[in-house]
Amino acid sequence: MTNHSSSKTLILLVALAALIVGLSAVSNRIWGGKPEARPKPSELKIEKEMTVTQFGRANELPNNILKAIFGLKDKSDLEKKLSEYGTADQISSMVNKKFALASESASKNWIKIPLKFALWFAFLGTTFILLRNRKVTASLRKWLLFAAVLIFGVILGADPSPMGTVKDAIHLYGTAHVIFPPRMIALAIFLAIVFLANKYICAWGCQIGTLQDLIFHINQTDKRKPIIGRQIKLPFALTNSIRVMFLCVFTFVAFSWTIDIIEPIDPFKIFKPAYLGLSGGVFVGLLWLASLFIYRPWCHLCCPFGLVGWIVERFSLAKISVNYETCIACQKCATACPSTVMGAILKRDRKTIPDCFACYTCREVCPTDSISFSTRKRTSPPAGHFDKRNKS
Repeated sequence: MTNHSSSKTLILLVALAALIVGLSAVSNRIWGGKPEARPKPSELKIEKEMTVTQFGRANELPNNILKAIFGLKDKSDLEKKLSEYGTADQISSMVNKKFALASESASKNWIKIPLKFALWFAFLGTTFILLRNRKVTASLRKWLLFAAVLIFGVILGADPSPMGTVKDAIHLYGTAHVIFPPRMIALAIFLAIVFLANKYICAWGCQIGTLQDLIFHINQTDKRKPIIGRQIKLPFALTNSIRVMFLCVFTFVAFSWTIDIIEPIDPFKIFKPAYLGLSGGVFVGLLWLASLFIYRPWCHLCCPFGLVGWIVERFSLAKISVNYETCIACQKCATACPSTVMGAILKRDRKTIPDCFACYTCREVCPTDSISFSTRKRTSPPAGHFDKRNKS
């Protein structure tokens, strides 16, 4: 590529970064800042002869919190002795669990969340129709990805996100041994979308997923040639092994030391830049750079939901499939695919199929319309199907 093309691409990427950070900061101020966590007493003051009221006053706990912790039915229960509700350790555990759930609830914007899900359904439904009708071109794909980043990241913020439903659930349980029900509902919805359409929430709805996808495609010409450097396809055995190990380490640390190792480098914080910090800023910068050359590096290497979604997508109803009756074995689809997945789908020569993000590049380059995004069952190619092509 010419220096002019490279310079233009770099300027576009810098402008995109500035736009996302700047508008996200404005959006966060408009929506109003929500606390990252609700503070809890560092050390509870518990004495055996305390009443519930005295316990509340000593630890600055309002009556509504006391009611939730102890299951109080009326005001007279406030005068009961703490000893009626268990030992000091049991009461401390009860308080910590309630505070953990209260912290989660207090950190959510309960107006924005249902709005975001409603827009997700509308946007994903629209892109699904476009894909099924084969209307998604290289140019339109970039605009759809940009729209997803703008709507679900910049305007509606980092939370909720597919990754957060898995990451935060593990950390919360490791820290306080509680489950936040709304998060489980969100996770169930996201996984249902993955089941209905192959990795669809990751492909077209996830804020960071679509941002990485957009960066990767910005670094391509209309003929899918890289503008800056060389774009590479990492082996799935490598990426998935790293992703599994990363989730295992994250879970072990969360349960052993109650530490969230993703939090300091959480890439979703680009949509709430006030919380990004130095380590987060450096990591996001590196991720931004990596996305120029590797397709969705965070999704393939680190994302907890990416791993869970990959397991579920094996059973997805709508997915990429090949009609071998019309396929001429040119393998243009596998070449154009930004990862190794289309090669595995096309030849069916591997035990496991890598992550497919339903980008539909394969369908766009197929000269015989042999690729579809449908509920049709994936089949194996006839014996010698690709050998004939190699001999001709």
